[in-house]
Amino acid sequence: MVTSGAWQALADECARWHDLGRPVEFWWRDDDAVQLVAPLARLLAMAEATQVPIALAVIPEAADAAFLGGLSARVCVLQHGVDHRNRAAAGEKKTEFPGTEPLEATLSRLARARIRLGAAAAERFVDVLVPPWNRLSGQLVARLPAAGFRGLSRYGARHAAEAAPGIRQSNAHVDLIAWHTGRGFAGEEAALGLAVAHLAQRRLGAADPGEATGWLTHHACHDEAAWQFLARLFEVSRRLPGVRWVAARELFPDRATA
Repeated sequence: MVTSGAWQALADECARWHDLGRPVEFWWRDDDAVQLVAPLARLLAMAEATQVPIALAVIPEAADAAFLGGLSARVCVLQHGVDHRNRAAAGEKKTEFPGTEPLEATLSRLARARIRLGAAAAERFVDVLVPPWNRLSGQLVARLPAAGFRGLSRYGARHAAEAAPGIRQSNAHVDLIAWHTGRGFAGEEAALGLAVAHLAQRRLGAADPGEATGWLTHHACHDEAAWQFLARLFEVSRRLPGVRWVAARELFPDRATA
């Protein structure tokens, strides 16, 4: 049962899509995965119980190979940078890939990490880069195919389906964490408001209508309110007509089958 105004707004927006004969596509990305710590185990158990596909953005240099080898078919593995180390100069916004690092050196780091992560995750791996802090230069984006990538996922509505030739783009739009005010759950109103806003913008043509609305979690930062919200989100969305949770592999098809 939808009770609060925020949940009702989500139901109403999904109903508008349904009335237009258009499906609502959601996807789920969780960042900063490294090993099977308790919060990540809880997250993966939730994905299995609700049958919602999840994309784990994994940090290659710290990743546990045994953990990656034991993931279920419901999980896709994306590449979360190389080491998730901030290389920004003093006063600049955090980034692993600053303009001061030679482009070829960055590409080499990324390519080596992609090979290692792909070998460990095997068929669960999708050649998609999730840059730490969602930041990298346009110059680097254009060269990602040279490092073996076919996709890019950041935060916010995309400007085009391809971030560069050969680089499919599908972003997250709803961050559950309030990074600037306590680093706990952002709250129902904030999270659902972001989702409804992106859906409405897509429906009205103010944002790319073909980009699935992405929900972003950070398992290590979840408080109990965040866990309860996720559980309710999956329960409610399952009952809303026309809502479908899609796997990252569908958003970033292999070049041979795209």
